[in-house]
Amino acid sequence: MTTSTITAPLSSTFPRAGRHVATGARYALGLVFFAAGLTGLLNLIPPPSTPMPAAAEALGMAMQGTGYMFPLIKGTEALAGALLLANCFVPLALIILAPVLLNIVAFHVFLTPGDVTLALVLLLAELYLAWAYRAAFAPLFMRRALPAA
Repeated sequence: MTTSTITAPLSSTFPRAGRHVATGARYALGLVFFAAGLTGLLNLIPPPSTPMPAAAEALGMAMQGTGYMFPLIKGTEALAGALLLANCFVPLALIILAPVLLNIVAFHVFLTPGDVTLALVLLLAELYLAWAYRAAFAPLFMRRALPAA
């Protein structure tokens, strides 16, 4: 795979308008995750004004109780968001964000069902970008035989 296939897959697969939509989705996803990651790392998030459901509260307390899980997740979000904003290693950033975003969607679907809209919008942006950069992901889905021992 050549460098041009990985760094600029949009030039050959999308018309001009599609490239602008993909760039907008990349900036939006990058900004949300970079900002959320930094605010979480720097403890800038105020406690919620309304009480959270008991299961959501228990999950949050468990993650904070480990001493490393919450900073790890927020650091991962900030790093992947920065990569998206810098247009650097975009496919890698999308792979890094996929499990984080899946857990965000699951959290809102199962623990706080009324607040799922933003999570679904972020998931759609992630899926759109994964489709836009599908040429970079193609080698991951190639079946190869193991070398003979």
